[in-house]
Amino acid sequence: MTALVGQSTAQLEGLLAAFGQPAYRARQVAAWIYRRRVHTFEDMTDLPAALRRDLASRFVIRTLVPEQSVTAPDEAAKYTFRLSDGNHIESVYLPYEDRVSACVSTQVGCPAGCAFCATGRLGLARNLTAGEIVEQYMALQDAYPNRRISHVVFMGMGEPLLNVDATLAAVRLLNKEVQLSARNLTISTVGIVPGILRLAEEGLPVNLALSIHAPDDSLRSQIVPMARKWRLGEILQAAARFRERTGRDATYEYVLLDGVNDAPSHATALARLLDGLRGSVNVIPYNSIEGLGDFRTPSRRRIEAFKRVLREAGCTVTERARRGEGAKAACGQLAGGSETRRPGRRRTAHRV
Repeated sequence: MTALVGQSTAQLEGLLAAFGQPAYRARQVAAWIYRRRVHTFEDMTDLPAALRRDLASRFVIRTLVPEQSVTAPDEAAKYTFRLSDGNHIESVYLPYEDRVSACVSTQVGCPAGCAFCATGRLGLARNLTAGEIVEQYMALQDAYPNRRISHVVFMGMGEPLLNVDATLAAVRLLNKEVQLSARNLTISTVGIVPGILRLAEEGLPVNLALSIHAPDDSLRSQIVPMARKWRLGEILQAAARFRERTGRDATYEYVLLDGVNDAPSHATALARLLDGLRGSVNVIPYNSIEGLGDFRTPSRRRIEAFKRVLREAGCTVTERARRGEGAKAACGQLAGGSETRRPGRRRTAHRV
């Protein structure tokens, strides 16, 4: 059956018109599913009982089934969801003092194949629908009703701009239906140039995070295999177009891998690459992942030296807080729950 989460108010109007219902009924349904986050049609108490029965016979509200949650000592929590086709995805709840973020997935697995990322070794199973993307936010908000999740980062499993139609639809649903500010939505990409240009043409004032990870194309192609398709110059030109159309500066994400891309010479080259461009560099110390080569987290001395070179060159530098590592929920650690799904192992289902 068709899931209603994923349908805009305008689309709901079309669905309900088939029942001979006026447009205001669609607005009521949209409010129930997106803002009150009900799970059953019986909860929609301002709809006629006959309409609720008709809707229940033809539609479902949501499709994701929560299977497991793990909370880290820093209170970040990773949730594993089963999709209607049996595939699994992961999402992360990220509480901070001043805000709460949800990190959502856009694909089952990922085709980008980044060398340091657990998701990349899964390959791609399929794209998520807009509804499946939005449902992750709603499920996390259900699990933590006492704090509003105000920010959403499209940084979970998958490359959002290789599923650009569903990603854009999810952005619009979160903005218009859930009523989150577009400026609180961040799309992260390894540099899918057509997707960045599509974002620019849409003119949505979201945040764009570009995963750079190396100061030159040669080294980058070893870390991000998909980088061989679009060179850094093309990616930065697309980002400039995005800023021109939206007024939003990009953030340049850079995972620091000990002895690979974290030398002062790499920082100097990165500063040269970004010279004259607006935006900040977000340094991300590598989060360890079993079975992914010999990658290590740089020492604090090397991390600070890298940041110092960038700052002395005039770059704005931030360092991503290491959240959720105790639950394998940190950057690069999402694996669709595969590390917990072992034959004969019983899982505890958590309703969210």
